[in-house]
Amino acid sequence: MVRFMRQLRYQLFLLPVLLVYTVFSIYPLLKSVVLSFTDFDGYVRTYDFVGLKNYSRIFVDDAIVSGLTFTLIFAFASTLLITVLAIPLAILLDQNFWTKNLHRAIFFFPSIPSGLLLAYIWGFILAPISSGVLNKTLDVLFGAGPQPWLSDPMLAKLSTIVVTAWAATGWHAVLYLAFLQAIPKDYYEAAAIDGATRRQQIRHITFPLLAPAMTVSVMLLLTGGLKVFEIPFALTRGGPGFETHTITQVIVLRGISETQYGLASAMSVVFFLIVLAIAYFQIKLMQKREERFQ
Repeated sequence: MVRFMRQLRYQLFLLPVLLVYTVFSIYPLLKSVVLSFTDFDGYVRTYDFVGLKNYSRIFVDDAIVSGLTFTLIFAFASTLLITVLAIPLAILLDQNFWTKNLHRAIFFFPSIPSGLLLAYIWGFILAPISSGVLNKTLDVLFGAGPQPWLSDPMLAKLSTIVVTAWAATGWHAVLYLAFLQAIPKDYYEAAAIDGATRRQQIRHITFPLLAPAMTVSVMLLLTGGLKVFEIPFALTRGGPGFETHTITQVIVLRGISETQYGLASAMSVVFFLIVLAIAYFQIKLMQKREERFQ
C-alpha cells in the first residue's frame, strides 16, 4: 500500500505536463485531422464534410509538390553535409591545444543567434547583384561577374543547404565532442601500443563509439530539416518560383494567407505521417548500427 501511494504521488507530478501536452499538442493534432476532411475557411462556424477532396488536391498542386520535394532534399542533404563536417571538426576540437576553448566557442557561436537573423545576414552576403558582398569580393579578387546565388534554382537550393550547414555544424560538433570526451583514453593507449596508427584508431575506436551520438545528431537534423522554415524563407522567400518552398511554408501560405484551412490541415496530416515514418526508420537503422558496434 505504501509503495502504491508513493507511485501515485509520482504520477500526480506528471499530470500538469500531461495536461499541457494534451492541450497544445494532442488536441491540435486531432483537430487538424478533423479539419482535413472539411472545407473550413477559418471564418464560418459551420463547414461541410468533403471527404478526401483535400488529400486529392495535395499532389496536383505545383507549390505543394515542389515544397515537399525541396523539403526532403534539404533535410537529407543538410543532414549528410553537417554530419560529414561535424565529426572531423569534433575530433579536431578534442585535441589538446592552448586555444581549444576559444575555437570551440567560435564554432559554436553560429548556433546561438536566431536562424532568421543569420539568414537575413547571409541574404545580404549572397545577394545575386554586383553589390552583393560575395559577388563584390569575387569581382575584386578574380574579376568574376555577379553570380545568381539566390536567383538560380540550383544555386538557391545549394546556398540554402550550405548556410544551414554553416549555422548548425558547430552545435553538432560540440555534441560529438561530448561523446568523444567520454571515450576512455585507455582504448587509444592500448591501440597505440599495438601499433595502430591515428587513422586506424579513429576508424576502429572513435567511429564505433560515436554511434549513440550519431543516432541523436541525425535524428535532430532530420526532424529539424523536415520542419525547417526560417532560413529558406528569409534567404529566398521560397523562390525562384516554388524552387525553395518548404512544406511548412506552403502550409502557412495555404492555411493563413489563402484561408484554405482544410487543405492546409490535410497537408499537415500527410507531412506528419511522412516525418513519423522517416524518424521511425532512421532510429531503427541507427539502433541496428549501434548494436553492430557493441
